[in-house]
This record gives sequence, C-alpha cells and structure tokens, in this order.
Amino acid sequence: MCIGIPMQVIEVDGRFALCEGRGERRRINTALVGDVAPGDWLLVFLDDAREAIDADRAAEVNVALDLVLGAMQGADLSGGIDFALPSQMSPEQMRALTGA
Repeated sequence: MCIGIPMQVIEVDGRFALCEGRGERRRINTALVGDVAPGDWLLVFLDDAREAIDADRAAEVNVALDLVLGAMQGADLSGGIDFALPSQMSPEQMRALTGA
C-alpha cells in the first residue's frame, strides 16, 4: 500500500520542486499536477506529486497519519478515539490542533 504525504513546495525547478513535509525535505516530480509555486501543498506518493491540495486538506491528512503512527507505536486506543476531521472543526478547534 502506498500512503500519500502532504508536502509544501519550498522552491520550484522546472517539473521538480523541493518540498517539505512531516519533518523531511525531498525533490518531488510535479509533472502530474502541472505548475506549482512556493507555498502550494501537494499530496506526494513515492516522490511524485499526484494531487494539489489546500492547507486544510494537508492538515486533515497529517492528523490521520499521526493517528496511524500512534497505533503502530502501540498507543492505547482501547477507550476509543475522540477524533473529528479538521473540516468538521470550529476555527478555535483548528487553531488548537495546529498550534496557531
């Protein structure tokens, strides 16, 4: 299975972009998504951008990936997960989630 990672464009070089996400920087092929600019968000699979996304969607995917990582690291989920997608949260809840 391949998991998409949200990454933000730092700089562009032709059909490639230097992107940053989840603590790493990588050179990403952007041929499938067209023109990108610094600040844009991309959903990246195996160093290829497959979809241009907005910051809200990037935050949603990152929260889901954090939950998966927690489960893989043995987090106690026996009490259930009190989780709502960020798209369903109030602006105050989103600020708390993102640390803004």
